[in-house]
Amino acid sequence: MQKRIIGIDVARSLAIFGMIIVNFKMVFGNHDNPFLTTILGLLDGKAAATFVVLAGVGFSLMTKGAAYRNNADELNRNKYKLLKRALFLFLIGISYSTIWQADILHFYGIYILLAIFLIKSKPETLLFIAIGMIIVYPILMILWDYDNGWDYAKMNYINLWTVKGFLKNLFFNGFHPVIPWSAFMIIGMWFGKMELDNTRVVTQALWISLTVFVVVQIISYFSIAFFSMGNQEMITELTPILGTDPMPPLPLYMISGSSVAILLISFCILISKKYENTTFIHILKNTGQLALTFYIAHVIIGMGFIEMVSSIKMGEYTVNFSFLYAMFFIIVCLIFSMINKKHSKYGPIEWVMRKFTD
Repeated sequence: MQKRIIGIDVARSLAIFGMIIVNFKMVFGNHDNPFLTTILGLLDGKAAATFVVLAGVGFSLMTKGAAYRNNADELNRNKYKLLKRALFLFLIGISYSTIWQADILHFYGIYILLAIFLIKSKPETLLFIAIGMIIVYPILMILWDYDNGWDYAKMNYINLWTVKGFLKNLFFNGFHPVIPWSAFMIIGMWFGKMELDNTRVVTQALWISLTVFVVVQIISYFSIAFFSMGNQEMITELTPILGTDPMPPLPLYMISGSSVAILLISFCILISKKYENTTFIHILKNTGQLALTFYIAHVIIGMGFIEMVSSIKMGEYTVNFSFLYAMFFIIVCLIFSMINKKHSKYGPIEWVMRKFTD
């Protein structure tokens, strides 16, 4: 049995921390302090992308041995387990989408369904499919109106609970639409098929992903500058198309998000291998293993507490408050992960999921 790669769990903890910061900022408010707003804006869409890429890596690692041995029975058991987890996550996500439309879990469930069909695919096939999804998305935007259904002032999707609105949100213009976001999971599956226990391979992946990220940012910046000719109105119109923001998820964002994910995962694998026995890495590893619990808790408990205290001010807080509250919640997560590990192998939601899906 392959030894668990600690860096994967460490990367998962950092991804969930990034999602907490981004989501608190979006829900509570992002006012004042333009510098902090700009810095935290770099996390938008990148943390969630890393979370999805990590899932793909995990699926490849989980099935690598069975696929290598061509053990059909073991592969089928893995597929059945993933199918049950996809249904579990979809239902959990849908159950509280009424209060949290930006939920990623119900999207995640559909990504997993696609991943099941690709478990035995060769790395080059996975990469080809992921690139195809990224390329086809701008074509879909030409055919359909991306903005249809959105109230951007409230970041609210108006017809989400109609069949047509739900399907359009799920597959095309939601927060994490299946096309092209499932490409992140497929890229994770591609990356997971590499020798991630080989330091040389991971180091190479780190430098290549860093280079790709920097090149994409340069292309984005200069293309906006060139086509806008300094006109502020043109800059505003071009940024969603040529920028690297997650909405809409156009190719430059998808490449940027994928490169950041592989960069972070590679860094975490290398740093965790070097400092494997340190308390800090141990705590982050434990926290990453409870990512699902903390994702749900940051919505139900983290956001719920502030709404209970002052629902009127939701969306009106400063970015300083949103960030500091996120950091407080992250510290609580770290403490909880240490306490939980002494009493249980799994987090509360992870335990429930395993009861239903293992």
